Amino acid sequence: MKININLFGLNISSLWIYFAVAFGLTWLVEIAWSLSGIRLGSSSGQALLCLATSGPATAAIGLTFLTQDKAGRRDFLLRIIDIRRIRAGWYLVIFLFPPALYGLAALSDVLLGGSGATWGKTIGQLTIIPSLLTIFLTPLFEELGWRGYALDKLQSRWSALSSSLILSIVWALWHLPLSFIKGTYQYSLGFGSPEFWTFMIGFVPVTILFTWIYNNNCRSTLSAILFHCVINGTLELLTLSGLAYAYSIVLWFAAAVAVTIIWGPRRPGSSC
Repeated sequence: MKININLFGLNISSLWIYFAVAFGLTWLVEIAWSLSGIRLGSSSGQALLCLATSGPATAAIGLTFLTQDKAGRRDFLLRIIDIRRIRAGWYLVIFLFPPALYGLAALSDVLLGGSGATWGKTIGQLTIIPSLLTIFLTPLFEELGWRGYALDKLQSRWSALSSSLILSIVWALWHLPLSFIKGTYQYSLGFGSPEFWTFMIGFVPVTILFTWIYNNNCRSTLSAILFHCVINGTLELLTLSGLAYAYSIVLWFAAAVAVTIIWGPRRPGSSC
């Protein structure tokens, strides 16, 4: 059951209030961070990354506590911890799809005369702690919000496809301040560069695949967290060439189109 609470005439259970809080918490930290000149690789930078990334999760947990009754809060928690929601075959999709896709992108580049990919910084350098944050903590903080909170609200009004498109834009824009923080992957792309736009556009098909997995596993937030972990982990272990990364985006779009055609743009009926 939803509890309606108004603050200054605004219903705080509104999805747009959630987005405002999530963006506000993250962007406030990241804007201050970018002005400070602190690099990501420093201990202060890692602490700031954790604080900034926690915005979607903090907003989701806070608003769930304020706007949901006991049953609603329990549902939010169970979708995070209940492994039974994820059907056995979907673990293969979650754990094998991202490395297979990025591997195919690298192979395509090699066959066309490119370098494909090299081992990532996690293997070549002593960057274990930053990599662990990227692989595990970032997906947890993001997915508690994007899939754990926002996606259901979007799908209560729009189709799975439309909800994914909206959420992909929000998710991409949420990353924007990282383009101005030294040491981040987004900073290395160069704001406004072709690589920057490739990165931003890539959120569209990836978000569609996240929604597909989430909807077919009883609204499991855990399934999204694991999928996000595997994506980040693969890209930490492998550094794709520029062309290989571009090919990977094409493959993500191909997968998203296939999923939409085969399963349809609407949210499937729940069998949970």
